[in-house]
Amino acid sequence: MNIEDVTRKNTDKECNVISILNQKGGVGKTTTTINLSSALGEKKYKVLIIDFDPQGNSTSGLGVEKNDLSNSIYEALLHDADVKESIIETSAQNVYIIPSTIQLAGAEIELVSLMAREQQLKSLVDQIKEYFDYIFIDCPPSLGLLTINALTASNGVLIPIQSEYYALEGVSKLLESVKMVKSKINPNLEIFGVLMTMYDVRTSLSKQVVEEVEAYFGNKVFKTYIPRTVKLSEAPSYGIPINQYAKLNKGAIAYKNLAKEVIKRG
Repeated sequence: MNIEDVTRKNTDKECNVISILNQKGGVGKTTTTINLSSALGEKKYKVLIIDFDPQGNSTSGLGVEKNDLSNSIYEALLHDADVKESIIETSAQNVYIIPSTIQLAGAEIELVSLMAREQQLKSLVDQIKEYFDYIFIDCPPSLGLLTINALTASNGVLIPIQSEYYALEGVSKLLESVKMVKSKINPNLEIFGVLMTMYDVRTSLSKQVVEEVEAYFGNKVFKTYIPRTVKLSEAPSYGIPINQYAKLNKGAIAYKNLAKEVIKRG
């Protein structure tokens, strides 16, 4: 695709670059990346997803066939491929992706020997952010060098937290990493928001976990909670977001409401 053809909705505002991060797996990180992006795309915002997880779930969840790729985030990050040529238009309205493949798994080791190794992703983002209203970086479930690169390239962090036991386990370590990057590398980095996922209105546990998270994070917690619903789990197997798969589903409605909150926060 020709990136020059992409026209932002808000040309008077700088692109918002947000890492979607939790080092715990299975908390709805990729689900949020795909479906929040699609909900914003429906509102005419130009959105880029950078799949920065070697598992490549955002890539496959948007119907991109990994075996057909000539360029991915790995080639752009470590082998001087043109990052603009790595961008793919998806079936979701106004949503684009830089895909990931399993090759990215070796990037942590390859980055170690590079100068300014924490800045590699930022240098790529700086080349393309003028074309987008939002860039979401789907981070790996770890706090290694890939995640440090994502935080260095971002101005915000969105933390999905599962509405289940041990929800806050490991969050203090995550916040330490954010604080370290902010103090030593990227002073513009802030917690953009905390999102409760897999919320079950029928259980007292979900309500208790929300209370605990709100006591910890205060007004950083989004008012929208993402419900536990089978349709959200099914949509990626069809390579489409929930608003294409089941637009009246409560999950689709929740991400539409989350998009409104994200726009309000900037």
